Amino acid sequence: MTRLDYQHAAPGALRAIMGLELYMRDCGLEHPLLELIKIRASQINGCAYCLDMHTKDARAAGETEQRIYLLSGWRDAPFYTPRERAALEWSEAVTQIGHGGVPDELYLRARERFTECELVDLTMAIITINGWNRLAIAFQSRSAVTSHLVLDRRSLTRIGHAGVGRNSSLYPASGPRAPALPGRESIH
Repeated sequence: MTRLDYQHAAPGALRAIMGLELYMRDCGLEHPLLELIKIRASQINGCAYCLDMHTKDARAAGETEQRIYLLSGWRDAPFYTPRERAALEWSEAVTQIGHGGVPDELYLRARERFTECELVDLTMAIITINGWNRLAIAFQSRSAVTSHLVLDRRSLTRIGHAGVGRNSSLYPASGPRAPALPGRESIH
């Protein structure tokens, strides 16, 4: 099923989120730091569209492949600065706010690395990428990564986003048939 094009359906809403995006670009936070939190939030949310975009943006801005590849395991990787670690931890907590909020200890760690204004800006950057993630997922925005996939529509909870949905079954159109999930026949 084709979903609506949110950009054309509600241009005022798009202008509003673009206003946040433009503010974030000039807020003073380091561009590489912003790209890291955009990638991390998009990993958590399972947004292939935004992951495709922001990993490319990060590489174009000079981010290393190694740091991008290890981002989901940042706690165990030695490649991130204390400020980046604070931002990533803050990003995870704000992105997953329903899992217990943001603990006081985390707030204090973040305040050690960020001024009041920077922490508000960081939080707004996290809110902005989470908004973009939700738009891309809800309206099934397609990236170069997702546009060539054939999807088993019976087993996906969100069609069009690689690696999302607890029962997703994704495979390239030219590849082998995916095995049927237990209790489900293959539709191919």
